[in-house]
Amino acid sequence: MPQTEDVVELILQDHRRMEDLFRLMRSVEADRAAALQEFAGLLVAHALAEEAKVYPALKRYKNIDDEEVEHGEHEHDEGNEALLALLEVEEVGSEEWDSKLEELVEAVTHHADEEERTILNGARENVAMDRREELGAAFLEERERQLKADCGSIDNVRRLVKS
Repeated sequence: MPQTEDVVELILQDHRRMEDLFRLMRSVEADRAAALQEFAGLLVAHALAEEAKVYPALKRYKNIDDEEVEHGEHEHDEGNEALLALLEVEEVGSEEWDSKLEELVEAVTHHADEEERTILNGARENVAMDRREELGAAFLEERERQLKADCGSIDNVRRLVKS
């Protein structure tokens, strides 16, 4: 995959990776626990980086709706709650696992779809490429910082959900 700094493309790449991880978490042939761990880190780091580095900058552009950005942040909270519910399931592959996984898939897929249609399309149309690349570099740096801090650990997800 060509390396890009465009924040829109970076966010889309993360969304596609999350979809791949959903497929692995559904597959009886995959290491579903490992897929969940990768997913947890990616989801949390991605959301925190968007909220810290991308959303505040995009709010400054007309034609990018503040309400959509705030709605995106609310949906991050819902995704974290669904993630925590799955992380707390004791038996990977149980009926409870499958049920909580589908709730997580629904929450994250809904958010990614809305974000792609509203916020990211608005950014493509209204934000110059050099600014999108600056935002992309900041997004990647923050996302990497969060991943190194084990942001997807069950304890950290609990803290996020309670805050």
